[in-house]
Amino acid sequence: MHTCFKLAPLTLAFAAAFPAQAQSPGGAVMLPEVTVSAAPDPSLTQVDIEQARDALAKIPGGANVVDADTYREGRVSTFSDTLGMATGVLVQSRFGAEESRLSIRGSGLQRTFHMRGIKLMQDGVPMNLADGSGDFQTLEPLATRYVEVYRGANALRYGSSTLGGAINYVSPTGYNAPRLELRGEAGSYGYQRLGVATGGVRGDLDYFLSASTFDQDGFRDHAKQSAQRFNGNVGYRINPDVETRFYLAYANSNSQLPGNLTWQQLQANPRQANATAVAGNQKRDIDQWRLANKTTVRLGDARLEMGLWYVDKTLFHPIYQVLDQKNQDYGLDLRYIAQGRLFGLGNEVVVGFAPSRGTTHDDRFVNVGGQRGARTNKFYQVASNVELYAEDRLRLNEKLTAIAGLQYTRAVRKNTDQFFTPGQDESFNASYSATSPKLGLLYQQSRAVQWFANLSRSYEPPSFGELAGGVKPLINQAQRGTTLEVGSRGQSGSVDWDVSAYYARIKDELMQTQVFAAGNSGSAAPQTVNVGSTIHAGIEFGLTARLPADLEWRSNLLLNSFRFDNDPVFGNNTLPGVPKALLRSELLYRKASLYVGPTMEAAGDTPVDMTNSTRAPGYAIFGFKLGQQAARGMSWFVEARNLGDRKYAATTAVVRDFNAAGTDQAVYLPGDGRSLYAGVQWRM
Repeated sequence: MHTCFKLAPLTLAFAAAFPAQAQSPGGAVMLPEVTVSAAPDPSLTQVDIEQARDALAKIPGGANVVDADTYREGRVSTFSDTLGMATGVLVQSRFGAEESRLSIRGSGLQRTFHMRGIKLMQDGVPMNLADGSGDFQTLEPLATRYVEVYRGANALRYGSSTLGGAINYVSPTGYNAPRLELRGEAGSYGYQRLGVATGGVRGDLDYFLSASTFDQDGFRDHAKQSAQRFNGNVGYRINPDVETRFYLAYANSNSQLPGNLTWQQLQANPRQANATAVAGNQKRDIDQWRLANKTTVRLGDARLEMGLWYVDKTLFHPIYQVLDQKNQDYGLDLRYIAQGRLFGLGNEVVVGFAPSRGTTHDDRFVNVGGQRGARTNKFYQVASNVELYAEDRLRLNEKLTAIAGLQYTRAVRKNTDQFFTPGQDESFNASYSATSPKLGLLYQQSRAVQWFANLSRSYEPPSFGELAGGVKPLINQAQRGTTLEVGSRGQSGSVDWDVSAYYARIKDELMQTQVFAAGNSGSAAPQTVNVGSTIHAGIEFGLTARLPADLEWRSNLLLNSFRFDNDPVFGNNTLPGVPKALLRSELLYRKASLYVGPTMEAAGDTPVDMTNSTRAPGYAIFGFKLGQQAARGMSWFVEARNLGDRKYAATTAVVRDFNAAGTDQAVYLPGDGRSLYAGVQWRM
């Protein structure tokens, strides 16, 4: 069914829901009419973008806010579209799909499917399952006002102790949403996206509702995708100091998976699909409901934030076998923030408690053309977590602030084998616990310039994908790390910058590879092992420069130096899966409401195996962007990508030894060829 027909009923329903214009009451006394207008009070539960920026400016490390209006200047589909210019974020789209490789500071380094090592959230509700794994397809970037990015231990306020940190997509509320928004996008390879949203305030109640649909045939064969999503929140101001907000979200996503190619196949025809993926009708179909509540109570100079959430998810995923999973996850988030005096100095303290629990019915079958064949296994899995954290910010003087934080994490991963023959019980019950400290300094050189430094520990228990996600269960240890970070952020009349340099020593890194049988270059099973010692070091550099002649130059540069640390097998080899350098940049001419100019993405060589015997060649691709914020809420854009139609690997799988199978291995995922997209948006 065509996209516009899918959303027609929703569009009509939303149009009927718009609040009528307020009418001024009449009066019997004839006095001159006086009209007083003021912006509504901002939400207590869902802060606006300026408040979010102020909060992140208190963090002594890498953290930034992405304004959704900046990425709406072009196509809004993949995580590369929304986070590609976010400082410190490495995101690479797989076959043009919404699913991406997402990593910060080398988190989940070899994860070319699903996600691990970053706490991904929408409105503070985890998109990850309770075991830490997650999918991207249920998140709607059009239902977003801004995105918070917390790199590494700077994500303590969300109870994240992972190496990568946290990313939070924040929805509009009735206080900052347009009364009506319509957006449509279309382009190459059958791409089309349509969204409708509305919001408003009625007395003490505000609301935001969004619905969208997305379809594309895909650049490659066997790469069709479709998704329908709904996101809404309703807030109620009980009194000036108490507000509660309810969230409801639904997503249905269906994605064909074209699989990996050999380098020869990629060069011959990057649009082809892996023959094994086609024969097995490999795909990932997701159906998910999410319900949450957030309540904020303001207590003078303190506030209490309380959250509850529940997620119901179904996954049907034929790959090398059919994975049929049903998940139910729920959790609680309590946070207390207080400002006062300590030793006569200004002080702020944050204390949080975040327990969560999730159950998974994990059925596995032989893949018979994308359908369930004979059952191969059946598990019942329970993941539970308890996170306690505290952070204190002591203002030593007008310029210098000291920050100390501590987090306690306890995680349990229990797997019950419900389908086994005698002697092959794959059940296990693994528990993990640790305390992770953090120390930091924030120096406010001037009102617009900050310097910072921090030293922190990270701790990441394995997900079930690292325990029971391979050929057979392998009980891995938790990944631990110590990270030193220094950097600066600020702005001047002509330049805004955000730069961090970090050095992390990782113990027992969870490293995933693909296991190929000899002579098989097709589909492969994942397997994760602990690696004794590794080093992750790098530079994260974000820049916006306002140049003469109305030019604006935006760039996101990542320099990565990830390697084994005197490994008995691999020595000091480079860790595979990520390029040593990745640059995304655009140079736009901006005059009044018009913008036009070139875009670029460039990456260095990427090792694909731990022996460093084979690398995916680096690449540089160029595009062009043109758009305008026209009158009366109307805006439009035209965007061209990969104008040179270059054949390149956008990302790769990772193997232990590329040459071990004795044949060319299918580890490369081609990037999209030359493409053109256009879109229009109207707001009132």
